[in-house]
Amino acid sequence: MPTLYLKSIFVALILLYPGPAQAASPEQKLAELGIELPELGPPVANYVRAVRTGNLVFLAGHGPVDADGSFVTGTVGADLTQEEGYAAARLTGIRLLASLKAEIGDLDRVVRIVRVFGMVNAVPGFGNQPEVINGASDLFVEVFGEARGKHARAAVGMVSLPRNIAVEIEMVVEVAD
Repeated sequence: MPTLYLKSIFVALILLYPGPAQAASPEQKLAELGIELPELGPPVANYVRAVRTGNLVFLAGHGPVDADGSFVTGTVGADLTQEEGYAAARLTGIRLLASLKAEIGDLDRVVRIVRVFGMVNAVPGFGNQPEVINGASDLFVEVFGEARGKHARAAVGMVSLPRNIAVEIEMVVEVAD
C-alpha cells in the first residue's frame, strides 16, 4: 500500500511540475527592461556600423545618444560623474544592440558577445574606466544572460573622443547561421 501511495504522489508531481522555465528571448528581456531599440540613421562618416565575416559581427565604435537625439558629451571626472558615465555607456550599449539587430535581424541569433572595447573620455588620473563601461557590459548580461552576455573586455581612458562624446564602445559578436 505505501508503494502505491508513493507512486501516486510521484505521478502527481510529474503532472503538476511545469518543467524548467523557458529563458526569455533577448527581445522579451529588452521589453521587460523598458528598452526600445532606436532607429539609426546613416553613419556620420565613411564607414558602416557592422561588418559580418563568417559567424562574427564586428560593430564599429558607437557613442551615447540621449532620447532627444543629442550626443551625451563631456569628460568623466570633470563634466560628468562616474555614474553619468555608466549611464552613457548603457545608452551606447542600446545603440550597439540596435545596430546588431539591423545587421542580423533577430537578437536571438546571438551565440555570444565575444569582446567589448570601451573608451572613456576622462580626465588624466581617472582610473575607474571599468566601472563606467560596466554600463554596457551589465546591459548585455541582463539581455542575453551570463552564458551569452559575458564577454572579454578592455576599458581604457582617452584624452578626447570624437565630438566630445563621453564614451565610445566597439563590440564583436558571434552569431548563428
